[in-house]
Amino acid sequence: MVKKSKDQEGFSTEEKIKAAARVVFTQKGYAATRTRDIAAEAGLNLALLNYYFRSKEKLFGIIMEEKVQQFFGFIMPLINDTSTTLQQKVERIASKYTDLLSENADLPFFILSEIKNNPAFFMKITGKGNFLSKSVLIRQIREKVPGRNPFHYLINLLGLCVFPFIMSPVLQKMGAVDEKMFAKMMKERKTLIPVWIKTMLDSA
Repeated sequence: MVKKSKDQEGFSTEEKIKAAARVVFTQKGYAATRTRDIAAEAGLNLALLNYYFRSKEKLFGIIMEEKVQQFFGFIMPLINDTSTTLQQKVERIASKYTDLLSENADLPFFILSEIKNNPAFFMKITGKGNFLSKSVLIRQIREKVPGRNPFHYLINLLGLCVFPFIMSPVLQKMGAVDEKMFAKMMKERKTLIPVWIKTMLDSA
């Protein structure tokens, strides 16, 4: 059996801690999480966790940055793509968010909860707050519906994409849908959401 080098062992331990932190922070949120909870989830002692990450704050910063990148990362180049029409952007946002959240159902709960609790940290990660206002997507909406605040349509688009996943546990608990039916509905919404947004824009 080949022995791992110290660097390999360190990398393995670090990744194990980060994997555990993703689970615990997502389940409990930042405020309710203790470093000993993460250590227990990772199957490591607390001293080893502190050796690698020093503090809960530092570890949370790493995980939050990963989650924000996962949730918003794809949208940045997409909304500033000068080669696609407004309708194409809407179609791609609906498709990508549906796929992403179908695979990561807890992601919106984590992101929205932590943004609410610590908006300054979110702004630090994402950079300047006016990136949306200056985007090609917003310009295209303004051109399509001059005189209307374009963020009405962006909020509607993101709400249609994200809110069903937030409601999913409630709907399933009430017996309104089961897991299989919900997955089928989300697949259908990839086509329906762009139609609904187009209708809003055309009827403005």
